[in-house]
Amino acid sequence: MTSDEKPSPHHHPAPTRHGTPRQPDPPSAAGSRLNWLLILGLGLLALARPLTNIVLDQLEIDLGPVVPLGWTVIISVIWICAVGLTRTVAPVATLLLTGLAYGVFAIALSGILSPLLLGELRGPLTTPIGAVAVLATNAVWGVITGATALALQRARGIRPGSAVAQ
Repeated sequence: MTSDEKPSPHHHPAPTRHGTPRQPDPPSAAGSRLNWLLILGLGLLALARPLTNIVLDQLEIDLGPVVPLGWTVIISVIWICAVGLTRTVAPVATLLLTGLAYGVFAIALSGILSPLLLGELRGPLTTPIGAVAVLATNAVWGVITGATALALQRARGIRPGSAVAQ
């Protein structure tokens, strides 16, 4: 806009700390606005699921699928609330990356603990397709929780494209 053009009466850029109007970020900058601390933190939080399984295995306690399914529900609710109840930008991408981060952490945890606890390397690192399956499964989990978080944001009147990362 040149100095002789008048701004639209409907355009009101938000001022910055220094009083100058802040121009909206271009859509292509969404990737740079992802909250990587949130993504990695939620991915690490999900390690509660395999760690619980490891502890129960070491104690020789078999509760069947109740504990893993319970953890999956609890973690999903936490992920959805952490993203859906805030103004987190790109909720589907955020939780997709969270699922992938968790997959990488779980594969690494398996690679570290299986030799220590079982005497040999077991788990997804022993077969490449196993690692791919873990990442794919957790990517799908992230997309499903991300779509749910997006729906929650929209139900609350938040439009993620115009939101600020928190």
